Amino acid sequence: MKKKIAVTLADGFEEIEAVTCIDILRRAELDVKIVGVGGIIVKGSHSIAINADIEINSYNDSPDAIVLPGGMPGVQNLFKTAKVHSLVKELNQKGGIIAAICAAPAYVLAPMGILDGKKATCYLGCEEKLGEKVTYEDRSVVVDGNIVTSKGPATAMAFALRIIDLLCGKKVTDPIREKLLYEE
Repeated sequence: MKKKIAVTLADGFEEIEAVTCIDILRRAELDVKIVGVGGIIVKGSHSIAINADIEINSYNDSPDAIVLPGGMPGVQNLFKTAKVHSLVKELNQKGGIIAAICAAPAYVLAPMGILDGKKATCYLGCEEKLGEKVTYEDRSVVVDGNIVTSKGPATAMAFALRIIDLLCGKKVTDPIREKLLYEE
């Protein structure tokens, strides 16, 4: 059975992070659903509109992973959405993958307490918003248990590939890396 991934997009999301993750996760033949917060058509921070597969209040799957792209005010819109909170908390309780990039670790996961006692990274300048209960690491991608965090647009490919590693293993990820000409 294919692993289910919810990629949540709210108005003001960072397009590179979202589209890179969606594309690479689908290359792994995962069941990726673009989940729109506030509607089916979601507009990114650079005015690129994406058609979501489903609006968040209609999304009733129990995903294996959730991806929270960054971007302003996208992360603020994600944080103020109750269904985002419930999906993240549900996944955390069952040990599912919670993946946040750019400002999302600092503006969504940290205020929810999801990163307490964990190592994480985020967009430069957002480190203080992680709070004192989080150990900031200055790396492109940080994995701590079921939590994957990443810095921003330039690290989106490494972030997506790491999610695939965790969900499917290197047998799936390595051929994708090769086809993408990805070098670490």
